[in-house]
Amino acid sequence: MKHIIILGDGMADHPLPSLGGRTLLQAAHTPWMDLLAREGRCGRLITVPPGFHPGSEVANMSVLGYDLPSVYEGRGVLEAASMGVDLAPGELAMRCNLVCIEEGKIKNHSAGHITTAEAGELIRFLRQELGSERIHFHAGVQYRHLLVLGGGSKELDTTPPHDVPGQPFRPLLPKALAESARPTAELLCSLILRSQELLENHPVNQRRAAAGLDKANSIWPWSPGYRPQMELLSSRFPQVRRGSVISAVDLIRGIGRYAGLRSIEVPGATGLYDTNYEGKAAAAIEALRSGDDFVFLHVEASDEAGHEGDAALKQRTIEDLDARIVGPVFREVSQWTDEPVAMAVLPDHPTPCALRTHVGEPVPFLIYYPGIEPDDVSRYDEASAVGGSYGLMKEDEFIREFMKH
Repeated sequence: MKHIIILGDGMADHPLPSLGGRTLLQAAHTPWMDLLAREGRCGRLITVPPGFHPGSEVANMSVLGYDLPSVYEGRGVLEAASMGVDLAPGELAMRCNLVCIEEGKIKNHSAGHITTAEAGELIRFLRQELGSERIHFHAGVQYRHLLVLGGGSKELDTTPPHDVPGQPFRPLLPKALAESARPTAELLCSLILRSQELLENHPVNQRRAAAGLDKANSIWPWSPGYRPQMELLSSRFPQVRRGSVISAVDLIRGIGRYAGLRSIEVPGATGLYDTNYEGKAAAAIEALRSGDDFVFLHVEASDEAGHEGDAALKQRTIEDLDARIVGPVFREVSQWTDEPVAMAVLPDHPTPCALRTHVGEPVPFLIYYPGIEPDDVSRYDEASAVGGSYGLMKEDEFIREFMKH
């Protein structure tokens, strides 16, 4: 049996008064996910272990069953892997956002969803002005970039910028958690402040301001770590002779690389509501048809809508995931009698629109495969999954249950 996980990043939410106390999953029209829930079995999964921040890197690694206390090294190292940046021993990698600072506050974590082309120009400029034999900037996608330091301590308190929209930035600057980390923290603070001086009047930002768009007028490094030691997925599950990851996000591709999954590039995959849903579905189907045993299909759109606090947009992204990915994949693979396919659908964590940030609450999941004995759940949402026969799972219980069939 082949396996595909379809993950709607941040898809879970809290009940909203504007929806009569329903969540967005409850309010959304999701006939395909409801069908799979009705014909399959449901449960809930704890994706954020105690003591960990509810970041997407933590939650997605948990979905794949990795022991976070043993392998977690932050977000930056995963994005480095996706970008083909091989970290040497002792090199410290960090996610490096381009953010918008306005009136001394972090207006948003994405510089108004700056384009990849604009961001690339700014990162090249910063590389020229701030880079050195020790300091290396690597351009990524849209607002998501990478900072690598030759040497340095990861014992730092850094704040994910998507957690603090509207808050003053100065109290959130990197801080040392140990005396040995003080020089690293001071270097990062100086790079942030210097970047603000350099970027404020850069031609890219002048053009964005003239067009009424947010400026990308600061870097924001966070989630430092060293190269992790992650076991290949095929070592844990020998039935995965070949697998792939489909995502527009460097972080997820990086997890896939360390897990031994090849990354499939889909033209038009943006990480936003306008992503190429059909292209992702087609790529997943083709990968399974052409020899892959396992596909991890990740869609970022709902998470970004949650960070924006846009409930209507988030509901639309959920319905798009259902109609344009879950439905087409199920319709196709359900016809394969010679090689059945198991499907799982879940988010990595909730990103409630009212909070505009991640929370570490359990997420609903469904598992379907031909011949499964259904439970009593009739639709897919946070409340219904509480009554699912899988109950509340943690650690690697979900992936082991999914992969054993």
